[in-house]
Amino acid sequence: MIALQLMRTQFPKLDKVVAQPFILQSQLYSSVKDRTQVDRDLESFKNDRVLRIFKLSSGQDDHAIMFMDDYLKQVSFAIKRSGGKDQDGNEVFEWFERYVVPSKLDVSINQLDLCSLLSRGGDVTDKHITLLMNAGLLTRQLIDPNIYWFSIPRIGPILKGLSQGRKEILSLLNRRKYKEMLLSSLENTKLRLSSLDTRFLLRDLIGSGHIKTVQTPTGLLARISRD
Repeated sequence: MIALQLMRTQFPKLDKVVAQPFILQSQLYSSVKDRTQVDRDLESFKNDRVLRIFKLSSGQDDHAIMFMDDYLKQVSFAIKRSGGKDQDGNEVFEWFERYVVPSKLDVSINQLDLCSLLSRGGDVTDKHITLLMNAGLLTRQLIDPNIYWFSIPRIGPILKGLSQGRKEILSLLNRRKYKEMLLSSLENTKLRLSSLDTRFLLRDLIGSGHIKTVQTPTGLLARISRD
């Protein structure tokens, strides 16, 4: 919990992107070495509704962690941006917040469960589901269209920065003779392709195993993992 709260305060602030802070699960692994304990604690916090976990549409096996209070703020903002409570079918947003969010804690939900929970508020139509998707609250799974991912609205620019930043840092190290660099120098590198903070990206790459750190007399080295 201490690691989560600290990383929340270090979440990068981007121009024109209104996003509540989230933490990548890989970043947590870089800070807390016992992965089994991390997974166990996350499951416990999730079941206690302290936080939510999301599968990100980044093309990688990325999971984001967001405190529940932050997620609810992000949901409210997404509803306002999508036309809010003034559009036809808008009642679905209240149903989603009241019946779906507290009941379904997993990263995904199937169509049957979604409609069943929403129907506690009223008659559910395809238009209601479309409104939720357009607001960025749900994403349909490509492999199985009857399954929806819960999603964090309006974080497309952050996912783009994450993907480009990872590539740029790995490319930077790969161009070095020994594929390594002092971590302090790397942290101070200004990236050209990503507006995300370099330290935010390094925590992710270390936790996911793409980069390993090695202690040397001159300081901590960041090195491309060979395995």
